[in-house]
Amino acid sequence: MHLQTPSPPGSTAPDNQDGKFKQLTGCSSNLPFGQQVPLSSIGGPMYLTAQTLIQQASYALSDKIFTYSPESFDLDAAVKNWYSDRLPNVHGYATHVSSMQTRTGAASIALGYIFSKDFDLKKRHIPQSILASSSSLHHLHAALDQLSLLYSIASPLVAHIAAVDYAPDSPNSLVTDYSSALSLSEEIGFGLVSSFSTYEAQHMALFSTLLANILPTIHIYGGITVGRETTRVVDVMDQDSLHATYQAILTEMSGPGRRHLNVEARVDHLLRAFNGELGTAYRPFEYEGHNQPDSILVALGTVESTLASQVASTFTRSGAKVGVLSVRLYRPFLEDEFIQAIPKSVENVFVLGQVHDQHAVSDNSINSSLYSDVLAALTFSGRWATSPSVTDIKYPRSVVWTPAAFVNMFHYLQKKTASGVRAVDGVKFFEGQGDGFQVPSSSTLRQYTFWDVTDSRSVNAATTIANLLSTELTNNVTVNSEHDNLVQGGVLRTDIRSSRQTVEMPYSIEKADVVFLGEEKLLSNVNVLASIREGGTLLARLPGATDESLEKTFPISFKRELAEKRIQLFVIDPRASASVEKYYDAEVLLTEVAFLKLTSNKFLVSRLEKLLSIHGNPVLLQNILSDLEKAFWQFEVPDTWATTESEVDAPPLPAKISLNSFSHFEKGEMDPPSCLQPRDAAAKRLIFKEAYSTKPALRPDLSVKTWTVHVKENRRLTPLAYDRNIFHIEFDLGDSGLTYDIGEALGVHGENDEQEVNQFIDFYGLRPDDVVEVPSREDSDFLESRTVYQALMQNIDIFGRPPKRFYETLAEFAEDENEKKELLSVGSPEGAAEFKRRAEVDTITYADVLLEFPSAHPTFHDIAKIVSPMKRREYSIASCQKVTPNSVALLVVVVGWVDPKGRDRFGQCTRYLSKLPNSAAVTVSVKPSVMKLPTKPTQPLIMAGLGTGLAPFRAFVQHRAWQKHQGVEIGSVLLYMGSRHQREEYLYGEEWEAYQDAGVITFLGRAFSRDQPQKVYIQDRMRQSLDEVIQAYIREQGAFYLCGPTWPVPDVTEVLQEAIATEARAQGKKVDPKKEIEKLKEELRYVLEGTFQLTSDAA
Repeated sequence: MHLQTPSPPGSTAPDNQDGKFKQLTGCSSNLPFGQQVPLSSIGGPMYLTAQTLIQQASYALSDKIFTYSPESFDLDAAVKNWYSDRLPNVHGYATHVSSMQTRTGAASIALGYIFSKDFDLKKRHIPQSILASSSSLHHLHAALDQLSLLYSIASPLVAHIAAVDYAPDSPNSLVTDYSSALSLSEEIGFGLVSSFSTYEAQHMALFSTLLANILPTIHIYGGITVGRETTRVVDVMDQDSLHATYQAILTEMSGPGRRHLNVEARVDHLLRAFNGELGTAYRPFEYEGHNQPDSILVALGTVESTLASQVASTFTRSGAKVGVLSVRLYRPFLEDEFIQAIPKSVENVFVLGQVHDQHAVSDNSINSSLYSDVLAALTFSGRWATSPSVTDIKYPRSVVWTPAAFVNMFHYLQKKTASGVRAVDGVKFFEGQGDGFQVPSSSTLRQYTFWDVTDSRSVNAATTIANLLSTELTNNVTVNSEHDNLVQGGVLRTDIRSSRQTVEMPYSIEKADVVFLGEEKLLSNVNVLASIREGGTLLARLPGATDESLEKTFPISFKRELAEKRIQLFVIDPRASASVEKYYDAEVLLTEVAFLKLTSNKFLVSRLEKLLSIHGNPVLLQNILSDLEKAFWQFEVPDTWATTESEVDAPPLPAKISLNSFSHFEKGEMDPPSCLQPRDAAAKRLIFKEAYSTKPALRPDLSVKTWTVHVKENRRLTPLAYDRNIFHIEFDLGDSGLTYDIGEALGVHGENDEQEVNQFIDFYGLRPDDVVEVPSREDSDFLESRTVYQALMQNIDIFGRPPKRFYETLAEFAEDENEKKELLSVGSPEGAAEFKRRAEVDTITYADVLLEFPSAHPTFHDIAKIVSPMKRREYSIASCQKVTPNSVALLVVVVGWVDPKGRDRFGQCTRYLSKLPNSAAVTVSVKPSVMKLPTKPTQPLIMAGLGTGLAPFRAFVQHRAWQKHQGVEIGSVLLYMGSRHQREEYLYGEEWEAYQDAGVITFLGRAFSRDQPQKVYIQDRMRQSLDEVIQAYIREQGAFYLCGPTWPVPDVTEVLQEAIATEARAQGKKVDPKKEIEKLKEELRYVLEGTFQLTSDAA
């Protein structure tokens, strides 16, 4: 289909006088469609976020606003803009906005302002506001506590708190935090009001400000999803309406005798006056569900209340006797209102109570704040002859609620009866798929998800599409974005829902009709197809794609799922568009036009006209429409993809990104280029340290703690004529201060081969003594000075294996067109096979590529940027420091091979270590490991090591021998070792036998696979000694460890399962050996770890 739009007369180029191309870029995810909203425009039906509505109410009614917002949270984005324009509030002047730092003593300035002797007493009745997040409450606590004590002489104060905090250890770095606000309000006597949705955010902000005239108040609302979701709100009050409503209710509250009522009565009267003025029916506790339920769930929180009510309504329609009681007004806790809101038929009350973390969930001595209030109210109510049972469903802040989790929870509520269970782990309700439940929605609902990287040319397409759809009066559109700045330099997911009915779905889209993929490399990080409904559509931006290349581009698992779910695949190829090649901004327009063509049907022409009104530049739009035929096409997914099987099962990818920011990562300016300087420049920096701010360092390029140790012994363990060089190397720690624990690994910061470095310096025409300056990784104001020789020996992985992007980057330096084309070809999707051959067969290095393409000759400071830095190599420690306090030992095999050209190749670090003479200095660091000894010395050890995988077990055995020498009773030690030949590879054989004679090792199982006609492996030796394994592992509760290559894991595990099953039969028990193994893993009695020595390109 070829579309045409009228061209204005005389228009010949996109940059014509009729209009430049305008991008719809977002200022903040806190704002509707990311755009600032004029204060005067807020009112009536319009698209807004809950954050914007709350800021409008705060700005309109307050004298001053104190904001405590982490930079990316943007909790004050709107009010700062209004204040900078000096827009007047309802009191006739601009509300002063003070952006404060969140630290100890926060809010002290607000306290000082309110109680200052210079404070204008005429403003005493005007509210003061705080905009903050839950992460600030700990720092605000002290000042707010003082305010609470002096509140009778203070201005009204309301704190609008977004329920969001940082939690670096959780799957999502940003978590929803209500528990901090609940605890704070109880401890210092603040009121607490909760918003259920965007549609009532303005009302609750207004009510909280009114409540602040009675007691200081916190208004809590969802800060992650609902607070930032753009949606259409019909009954938005403008500033004048807010003022009129505020004054009318205050007048009603100041009637005769009102101030002499207690706090609870005044709050109850306030809510009634509020409902009377607005015609609403808000209650402190709002019930939804069956008229005569057996079980109810008490919930507090924006997403919690919404989802629980939606699921409960669906269950009720099918006859289930369940319901939800949502808490709107938590403090003061109006017990009579709470009791009256619960149907009298209720026998079981479940409290969905948030606690800080999973530790608090597991700790039976910790209750959620909400549970404590509910339990007290029910216990002393006297309404029931037998009070309903109360169960605390505790969940940590890291939980992200979904409809499926609530479905599982309500199934549990239906089955549960009073049984004395006081607390339940809420996380368990995330197991299973919730019977495939979907929140009932309109048949007109359409759901779209956009995946892209934040530096993509098409990254603004989702915002533009959402904005365009919102202009259609029959549509109700919601938009929500998530950022993961730790993947691919920044990933953005945008969900758009469009329906003729109101959309209230505060969770990520799970079954999208259309998904846009802006960057193919995201397929290695996230399962994009998981968010597409069966039979849905994938619109993928794939530059240079062809039918043939797609077969090679996509991972096997992706192709299989694409076919199994019958997903239609449409391709956008920006390289096939002449407009995109010529104009940078054209790609976002190409994406938008392709999306509209795919989704609009009869509305296409009108939507293209609206797109033109957003961007301008009709000629560019006309050119893009002309390019569609070549740049936008459907790929017919072969049926054979559904049966495609991979040789190795890849681990499953996550269906969602990890939410760790509300904005993209500002990459800022490029680092200043390093420059080559003669050696005397370095001398000046060393002599005049103060003038040049020079800071000497052992290895300035390394960010980890390092030590210098010296080679004490470097002894080959295998014969010289043998094809594998396995060696024992021991380092003297001297006075370095290095300490290590059993099972840890030693990180060796190796060097490249000196001969190869000198050859590269000669070939590339470098001067080894020239000094290169680069900004410090820790502080760009400081520079690190290294000679070219040092940088190539210790910093730059010039003999490492280059990734695809290196070929693409190097092409920019190529002066020869043929070399440039070949480099681009290797780096493109079409060059996948060639790249694989180079990487895996020819084992090409960075230096090889530079030699192969001489016209591509980047400067040395460019090489430092485009070639990966050398990484430390880690090796399991083969000694116990209690036995050898002044040394540390490693067991290493030299990684070597011959490439197709007949060249000997070696792993960088293993060759470096093998050549070290005695007394040579080496830079090392220490890395922790999961290979830990049991806490009880009497627990048996069962160890299985292949080759150099024996290294940590040497340390284990040394430690047990030391314990025995100290008079400590030790458990049995079973050691199974495997290698090819006893004569050549009996590693530490004499030591093992000596430990066996000394009674430390109780069983030694040796498997030399090639010393007899039939191959014998460690699993065979374990099966032959199954009785010993059963005794040590099961009866005496020993711990099992496997270290080395991972290929024997299934066979070894099978032997352990046999041992479990055999013992169970002997005891007359029925067990599932597989499940028992999983339990043993959790108890750290089944530990698997590959040897830290890596493969050829890294070893």
